[in-house]
Amino acid sequence: MNLAKVRNFGISAHIDSGKTTLSERILYYTGRIHKIEEVKGGGDGATMDHMELERERGITITSAATSVQWKDCYLNLIDTPGHVDFTIEVERSLRVLDGAVLVLCGVGGVQSQSITVDRQMKRYRVPRLAFINKMDRTGANAYKVVKDLREKLGADAFMLQIPMGAGTTFEGVIDLIKMKAYYFDGPKGETVREEPIPAAFQEDADKYRHQMLEAISMYSDDVMELVLSEEDVPEQMIVDVVRRAVQQQGATPVLCGTALGNKGVQLLLNAVNEYLPSPLDVEYHAKKWDNPEETFKLVNDPTLPFVGMAFKIVEDPFGQLTFMRIYQGRIEKGGTYVNQRTGKSDRFSRIVKMHSDKREEIDFAECGDIVAVMGIDCASGETYATKPKYCTLENMFVPEPVIKMAVTTANRADADKMSKALQRFRKEDPTFRVFSDDETNEILIAGMGELHLDIYIERIRREYKVEIEVGAPKVSYREAATAKMEYNYKHKKQTGGSGQFAHIVGYFEPLPDDATEEFVFEDNVVGGRIPKQYIPSVEKGFRDSIHKGPLAEYPVVGIKCVLNDGSYHDVDSSDRAFQIAARDCFRETFKLCKPVLLEPIMKLEIEVPEIFQGSVVGDVTSRRGIIQSTDMNEGTCVIVAEVPLAETFGYATDLRSMTQGKGTFSMEVAGYKRVPTSIQEEIIADKKKQLVGAK
Repeated sequence: MNLAKVRNFGISAHIDSGKTTLSERILYYTGRIHKIEEVKGGGDGATMDHMELERERGITITSAATSVQWKDCYLNLIDTPGHVDFTIEVERSLRVLDGAVLVLCGVGGVQSQSITVDRQMKRYRVPRLAFINKMDRTGANAYKVVKDLREKLGADAFMLQIPMGAGTTFEGVIDLIKMKAYYFDGPKGETVREEPIPAAFQEDADKYRHQMLEAISMYSDDVMELVLSEEDVPEQMIVDVVRRAVQQQGATPVLCGTALGNKGVQLLLNAVNEYLPSPLDVEYHAKKWDNPEETFKLVNDPTLPFVGMAFKIVEDPFGQLTFMRIYQGRIEKGGTYVNQRTGKSDRFSRIVKMHSDKREEIDFAECGDIVAVMGIDCASGETYATKPKYCTLENMFVPEPVIKMAVTTANRADADKMSKALQRFRKEDPTFRVFSDDETNEILIAGMGELHLDIYIERIRREYKVEIEVGAPKVSYREAATAKMEYNYKHKKQTGGSGQFAHIVGYFEPLPDDATEEFVFEDNVVGGRIPKQYIPSVEKGFRDSIHKGPLAEYPVVGIKCVLNDGSYHDVDSSDRAFQIAARDCFRETFKLCKPVLLEPIMKLEIEVPEIFQGSVVGDVTSRRGIIQSTDMNEGTCVIVAEVPLAETFGYATDLRSMTQGKGTFSMEVAGYKRVPTSIQEEIIADKKKQLVGAK
């Protein structure tokens, strides 16, 4: 396969922007499917939403991969979820893709989740195109969306196409490079008709073509010269400059259309072929095993040693399915390759190309491919290579969970099934955590939001036939110091024979608000007052203590532990003695640092009809929320607020009843803030009751 003709790209967007509908049209126009199914409204449900739950709820839960061919290019496409609860699906897809299409709603424009997706694309330096969807919706305005892209995302966005009409009058698009009008005929828009630009749109077309040329002239001196001297810019030169600008992650060219109305999708596919990078255009690096500071470039050459990343794991009835991106070399069916983290050799018994939940067996795969391997046991994010201790690939970013729930089974016999299900989901999804509470002996599950845990509980009920009982959601609070406090602590124990002795002196202080680390240890001991071999024991003692703070046994964050001095005993001092000294010292001294509780704050974006604005804002305020902004857009009010997570449980139901079912919202974690004193006292009292009850 000619690698220059391969495109690995994903479709990402805010909830309900039409990602899955767009994927469905791509499959139809590329001949992968012969009947279009809709996400909502009867039928079998969209091809890419293959889980029963996805079809029932009309949302995407897991990213689905497929391979199609458009003209002379092979496209590996991943459709990702929009809900922030499944953010890891977007995260791991973008980690292994070479390009992306950012889908925006023609009415909603840049919404809260678009901002999160934009941040993820920038984190993995993924070049992208923007596609303004739903141009046939009342109130659609492509020009406003482009303005949003520039202002809210700081993107260098310019239009490659402008719409002819909007809402009910939307009839097609004008290509500003070719200066032609395109219409989409036939019941499914499969016939693309090229016409001269209608006179009514000629002025707009000239204006926006000039804006496009000005935007791309920033990436090319040749174009700038031609624009300044008011000469014509050749079509091929524009295409080449746009491609270069996209691949340097500088520009975001904008296209428009309507996936549901079958307009503009074929031109988007042309743009994917034309502007998004092939595996040859992207540089990937791996860290050397023996020296992680040193990196080397991975080369798209099938004759070199194989390097690949297992980026997603799915359990199915036939065993574990591991999605893998191959960066260098090739893999063959039946070959043995080494997991770089564990050093274990695994046999790749079968290699398959995925199409949603269907699969095609293949005998080998080469660099640039995204395939699934059957029969290997590994974790998400692990690197595979031909030989042991060869290299590691930079892992993906995994956000910390913010919400916990206790789960139990109705009867003993189901407990094994439930633990099997929880272990499987934990392996598949790094943001889903499972642990048991020592005090209450409960099994707790933690995740990114109510919907996230709700989906997993529903899957356990359906896929494992387990009757599961769920406790009320619990918030993951944190404890933090607000004052500096010195310590001088001596641990002395004499019980016949050699005793224990450790003496440490220093201070604790809160880290600044913008610190990236949650715990910092600083060693300032000089002159051998404490031997070097005991210093790590002191740090370990402090580190062990921060898992449970003294206020209400929540994890401690934002603390700096400084060790300045101390003393030791030739016979009685030991690693253990210094660990115990640090642990006990922390427990005693932290209480004096005026500790406070911190709670997760959610950024909430609510869209409601204008008439409900007052009651919705009032309700947000009553939940201790702070309104950040309210915008009016064609009779719809968009409210952005920050609300404590503890106040958002059950919000979906409340919002529906307040707005006659017309309100929608999305939320994501904004950060941690101090809990008001009165509420802090209630939380601590509740926690104490729980602990006493458990004992």
